[in-house]
Amino acid sequence: MMNGRDLRQILLNKWGRSYDIQLRRTQGKIFVLVMWKYLEQASFPLSEGEYLLHLDAIANYLHEWGSTEQVQTFIQQTRDRPRLGKAVSIPLDLGERGTEWMLEDF
Repeated sequence: MMNGRDLRQILLNKWGRSYDIQLRRTQGKIFVLVMWKYLEQASFPLSEGEYLLHLDAIANYLHEWGSTEQVQTFIQQTRDRPRLGKAVSIPLDLGERGTEWMLEDF
């Protein structure tokens, strides 16, 4: 199972930075957003420990949704990169289980 450190390594391997990751629900779909802020910035609001706990929580959701591989593959293959004001948006295909997650706030 992927954890926060694994997720961080995927980001570092792709872009060389520990980007923030957020989950967003829009129009009945769930997206993983790779944000433009990153841990190595002086202005980043989280400590390294807080950042890893946050990524652990994201990795846990991805595991529960069966989306770990989907996100990993998207990051490895995308030509996009996070830049100021523009996140890399990864739409999740939750299939039949998608509706059960719409009821819950994350």
